[in-house]
Amino acid sequence: MSEAARKIPEHLWGASEELEVLTFDIAGEMFALEAVMVQEILDLLPETSVPGAKPFVGSVINFRGKVIPLADIRLAFGMEATKPTIDSRIIVIELDVDGEPTLTGIRTDKVHEVTSLLKAASEPPPSIGMRWRSDFIDCLVRRGGEFIILPNLQTIFSVGHERHAADPSKN
Repeated sequence: MSEAARKIPEHLWGASEELEVLTFDIAGEMFALEAVMVQEILDLLPETSVPGAKPFVGSVINFRGKVIPLADIRLAFGMEATKPTIDSRIIVIELDVDGEPTLTGIRTDKVHEVTSLLKAASEPPPSIGMRWRSDFIDCLVRRGGEFIILPNLQTIFSVGHERHAADPSKN
């Protein structure tokens, strides 16, 4: 796909020039999610493994009396699973899955802050040279000397776990 054909997804920015996000780390990379998606940030909770579940979403947690899936998106990005640290957190988000609003937990290494990112500083992920699938990334936003990755959760949750379940070397 040519550079000119690749665009920043309009669903992210709409008519606004800024996007309010929650920033967090996974494996030394800075990611961000739209703040409006975030329901709560939790310390780590006891997890219950689900027999036969795909590793990407291999366990569930109790969130306010509801059982919700706990995702490790590092597995979708082909990163190694790691042990939690004192800084590890769970971000509970509401995600549209098959037309239904669904609560899901995302395991992170560290949560940073709620901040605003500028549309003018955003760009689509490059089609080559990335260590991850470009369709798993909505855009990259330059802030200072670093890039913040805005993951495409719809794509990750629809195909990411299936891809890794089919390739045992990725688990």
